[in-house]
Amino acid sequence: MTAPTFLGIDVGTGSARAGLFDASGALLGRGSEAIATHRPRESLAQQASADIWRAVVAAVRAARAEAGDVKVAALAFDATCSLVVSGPDGPVAVGPGGDADQDVVLWMDHRAVGEAREINEIGGEPLARVGGTISPEMQMPKLLWLKRNMPETWRAATSFRDLPDWLVHRATGTDARSVNSLVCKWGYLGERGLAGEGWDDGFLSAIGLGDLAEDGHARIGTELILPGRPAGTLSETAAQELGLPPGLPVAAGMIDAYAGALGTLGAGAEGDAGQGARLALIAGTSACHIVETDDTVSVPGVWGPYPQVLTPGRIALEAGQSAAGALLDAVIARHGASGGMSGGASGAAAALSDRLDALAPGGGVARAELTRARHVQPDFHGNRAPLADPERRGMIAGLTLETGADDLALDYLATIQALAYGTRAILDAMAEQGLVVSDIVMSGGLAANADYVSAHADATGCPVLVPEGEEPVLRGVATAAAVAAGTFKDLTEGAAAMAGPARTVRPDPAARAYHDRKFAVFTAMQAHFDDARRLMAGEDERNAAPGGRED
Repeated sequence: MTAPTFLGIDVGTGSARAGLFDASGALLGRGSEAIATHRPRESLAQQASADIWRAVVAAVRAARAEAGDVKVAALAFDATCSLVVSGPDGPVAVGPGGDADQDVVLWMDHRAVGEAREINEIGGEPLARVGGTISPEMQMPKLLWLKRNMPETWRAATSFRDLPDWLVHRATGTDARSVNSLVCKWGYLGERGLAGEGWDDGFLSAIGLGDLAEDGHARIGTELILPGRPAGTLSETAAQELGLPPGLPVAAGMIDAYAGALGTLGAGAEGDAGQGARLALIAGTSACHIVETDDTVSVPGVWGPYPQVLTPGRIALEAGQSAAGALLDAVIARHGASGGMSGGASGAAAALSDRLDALAPGGGVARAELTRARHVQPDFHGNRAPLADPERRGMIAGLTLETGADDLALDYLATIQALAYGTRAILDAMAEQGLVVSDIVMSGGLAANADYVSAHADATGCPVLVPEGEEPVLRGVATAAAVAAGTFKDLTEGAAAMAGPARTVRPDPAARAYHDRKFAVFTAMQAHFDDARRLMAGEDERNAAPGGRED
């Protein structure tokens, strides 16, 4: 009899990917298909759910073709924490252009910065679960923006879903929502219950969204499912599209970063972990830092504590950087020397790594010290944690008149180091509240970047584990499918069975003093930004006051 396989489907920012795994975590087949992002104006980022589903279908069919004749026992979806708006007849427009096909507000969309600021000033119990500060990347600020700026969309919408939940709905027809999505991104208080009791109606009313409670919360969810539990079964229509048999169990959806955490936290031998907590760092377009504890811990500027959003009985905290791979891409693209580099972002990164090899042939500390006079403050797209300030901006210091490839290589390495210092700042904020991280397990596209991995080890002083198995994010969501199929009793058991081994990159003690000094510069640059913002705010106030500057 053919052993069962489990289908994991990951919808990221730029593509949908699918992978088929067996119960040991071995990858049998995979596929990928691009997804378009639309930017009608600054700060807006939108997608189309129809395009996302098209990409899912293509990726699944490609994975099936590569795997050959296998028996699929269950499937699961993870996705970015994007907002999907639907009406009785399908998609509802979310952008000022009125294009109904564009019904998805992408996670990285920052249109609702002002609404997030207002909600934070109002306060409420849900804010205590996000480090005291809600982000414009979460759903409540985006919903408030839509209500104010697109009232026709607000009236037409019969459902607002997180993208993982929309994918489950598209595959099964059910309207069950995931605890993972609603607790982490919607302000749902999961400890109150899973039948809608966790919505704080006083909070919704105070922030101007009280009408979401008028229909018994039907538009935002009344039935919640724990991760790894079946949310429904594959419908006839979806099965035909995907080339799968109908009736397969479909697990509750997951946010992509949590799928990555699930696929990596169990990686490596049990003895590899230190005395503290293990942190999962999922680093792609953005970076997400997830740690699970047995105790309730609140860290200012860090999202959580979130009960039971990942493995049973445990509490998660989530930090992150709104731009990681996207920041590296931007730093490369804005430099004049990038025009002669072929192969896109990955090709440019490889070329710059070669330039760094030439500048510091011995590698190690000598390579790190190339940036002695080049410093980057990485908050180009705001600071998600631990400062929780979406309006921060980045900077590069130590520029010269050089404009060639060697100069770009310095920008590139200094940016990688700055991202590592951002992670160190997050770990320091956790340690101040008694949550000490002893080791980091890394996944995502940047886990393949040797400079990124070694900078994190050296800057934080933590060993970094990189899973040896392929596609840890897909493996994590396939683990949820295996649990939904009944192969494992829960996600803890499934993760231990499917995560596989990892290689360990240990910090270089000789580099510690250098990174300590660079981290001090990093901290000073953040303070300088605050000083500049205060100075410019004062200038604006003087200009607006009577007797101010005349035109």
